[in-house]
Amino acid sequence: MSTTTPQSARTAVSGAQVARRVVAAAVLSGAIASLLLAVPTLQGVGTRIAHMHVKWVVAAVGLEFGSCVGFVAVFRLFFGELPAGAARELAWAEEGSGALLPGGGVGALAIGGWMLHQMGMSTRQIIQRSSALFFLTSAINVIALAGAGALLAAHITGGPHDVVRTGIPIFAALTATMAVLIIAMLVRRSPRRGRRGWLVALVVGVDGARHCLGRPSWRLLGALSYLACDIAALGATFAAAGRPLPVAPLVLGYLIGYLANLIPVPGGFGVLEGGLAGALIAYGAPATQAAAAVIVYHAIAFWLPSLGGLAGYALLRARLRNAPKAHTPLHARPCPPLPTPEPAV
Repeated sequence: MSTTTPQSARTAVSGAQVARRVVAAAVLSGAIASLLLAVPTLQGVGTRIAHMHVKWVVAAVGLEFGSCVGFVAVFRLFFGELPAGAARELAWAEEGSGALLPGGGVGALAIGGWMLHQMGMSTRQIIQRSSALFFLTSAINVIALAGAGALLAAHITGGPHDVVRTGIPIFAALTATMAVLIIAMLVRRSPRRGRRGWLVALVVGVDGARHCLGRPSWRLLGALSYLACDIAALGATFAAAGRPLPVAPLVLGYLIGYLANLIPVPGGFGVLEGGLAGALIAYGAPATQAAAAVIVYHAIAFWLPSLGGLAGYALLRARLRNAPKAHTPLHARPCPPLPTPEPAV
């Protein structure tokens, strides 16, 4: 019996699941388009979309591609021991999984972890590196949230300047940061045997992200590009709809609105549009323009990573299929260890 049969079976099942997700996404996209045409109160949104400036839509596509490339760059910072081609394919596959699967990034981490395991990486290494990558990108989100709130509070940029809409983002960012740092500090001071697995992963992720920040690399720019280009793509669709949005309200509306993606709906269809449009309207965007910009943005932000992820997944599956059949990892170089929290003395 071939030792590759279980792997082939799992791969086939995964391929069928991916195909179903793509079909479901296409159906949901068609349903949203039909609603825009059929519901009278939404026809204004459809008209706004039909009259968008094409050059700005093209710019949004280019910016979204820049966001995807940024993720590939920072992904390779944490998984540099993988062959370059395999790392790029896996990064694209994770992005596609995040767009297709319910829960966004959580599903992407699960798919990425399974593929890394197939490539010969240990569970501990996968957890360490994935959590470090997660905390690095999350830290940039938190900094952007607090910074945009501070810009509004200081009246440096246009938009609402009341305490609620400026203070809450700053408070939320500071609270999240302090909570993570305090939990990490408490875990470091506790005996190793008393730690729970997820707490250890949290501390390792925080320390791993800090470790990478302490060793500057041009790939760290990928983490900035991953967020900044995605927000800029949303800004480009606002410009396409006829009215650019100031930077701080755009950033706050994006980061707050994306919380809706935590609702487990495939592709975030419906919930992400509602979350983003609602948050952007709360920060001063006109309702019709916000709805039109968000719908076009989500179409770009969904289909570009999804199609790239499908291509990456297919190439990586072929690479795994053609890898040596002996128990030889696909990557040849050892994984350099990330810092591990030491027990209290």
